[in-house]
Amino acid sequence: MAALEAVVGHPDMVEFVKATRGTLTFAELKNVIHRNLSGTRLMMFLKFDLGEILQKETGLDTPKIVRFLIGNPLIMKEMIKHIPDAGSYAPVTILVAERSDGVHLSYDKMASLLAPYKNQGALVVARDLDSKIECLLRESVV
Repeated sequence: MAALEAVVGHPDMVEFVKATRGTLTFAELKNVIHRNLSGTRLMMFLKFDLGEILQKETGLDTPKIVRFLIGNPLIMKEMIKHIPDAGSYAPVTILVAERSDGVHLSYDKMASLLAPYKNQGALVVARDLDSKIECLLRESVV
């Protein structure tokens, strides 16, 4: 889980939101976003430690389950231009769960989520995002 965090940009979201709201132009907004992206051109919006809730109940160190919300506001903007409902799917969720048989990664591909809308423009953007997420996941498990 730490490997995924090391690969993706993780800005202080309070400061990021202040900085984005303080911009006056789209160019300024893009600059703020670009400063907070990782080499994969993605950032982590939120991290939910779901396992911690269960650990508190059981007193055990397991399970370790973390949900990450990861994306890029500029990519989300491009999908939303074509399909406003894409905003309900982005940023994407990656679930990392340590289980007895190893670490499991769960991720719903954006292209699959947007396919029912049959909008080619959105699907091109979604496939590119899926490629970035898959690259991120490969980098984080190596």
